[in-house]
Parts: sequence; structure tokens; C-alpha cells
Amino acid sequence: MSTRLLSESLVRERFPHLRYVRIHTSGKQTATIYAWDDQLELREEDRANLLKFASAYLTPFVCFNVKPYGQTREERVPAAPEVPDDVREAAMNRGSDLHDIIDVVDRMLAGGRISFDRYDRTNAVVYLTIRSTLPISPIERELIGLYLYELLPLGTQSSVQYI
Repeated sequence: MSTRLLSESLVRERFPHLRYVRIHTSGKQTATIYAWDDQLELREEDRANLLKFASAYLTPFVCFNVKPYGQTREERVPAAPEVPDDVREAAMNRGSDLHDIIDVVDRMLAGGRISFDRYDRTNAVVYLTIRSTLPISPIERELIGLYLYELLPLGTQSSVQYI
């Protein structure tokens, strides 16, 4: 499993001359790598090498695009969020699976439990349910969404039902 955090780390390790790297997914088995070097450029050779690397070493079954980092603003790519250490550790662990993701989110829920419902392979959506005895505020829901974005593999989205 290759998450955004892990994938960005692998790209930086393989291409240390790239100063800015951001990977973003909007689901449906697609992801875009945005990159620039010190000159705020993405050379064609780097673009081709990034695409080849992503296809071979990052998440299988994901179609990657490579674009100049400057397009993050134009395409309204959100800034990379700060996440708790538990989330970062799980996202950086190539061996994490759905059970690990659920465990991380469960530990963050006071009075609630998260469970897996189903996976929609066509749209690459993981459906989850959170049952809680306490109300979950809009801010907490937003944070859970951010954490799931970091924990799920590239090309995948989540849909959470709150009960």
C-alpha cells in the first residue's frame, strides 16, 4: 500500500534534486505528482522519469500524471495537512492494511467505533461507518476525513456515514 506521505517520501529519496514534491489524488485510481527543482522548473526528462518511477514503484493500478508544481494553485490542490504521529507512522508503513487504518482512527474516537462496510472497486471508494455515543462535530468530521485521506492508498477515497 502506498499512501501520499509514503509516495512523496519515496519520490524525494529517488529524486533528491526535486525541491518541491506534492502528490494529490482525487480518487478513481488516479493521482498527480506535482514537482519542481531548485529553478522552479519541471524538466521533460524529470517528468518522464517520475512517470516511469511512479508506474513501477508506487501504487499499482493507479494512473499517474506528472505536472509542474506551480499548477497546484491553479488546480486548487489543498496544502498537505499536518497529521498526528499515529497517522504519519501508519501512513509511512508500507505494510499497513485496512485493519491498521481502522485501528488508528478507532484510537482517535472518544465513545465511537469505525467499521468497514464495503469497497466500490469501480469508483475506488472505501465506505466506512462511525457509530458514536457522543456527537461528532463538523471539525472532528473534517479531521477524520483528512486522516483517512492520508491513511488510504493513493487513488482511493473514503465515504463515512456517521450514526
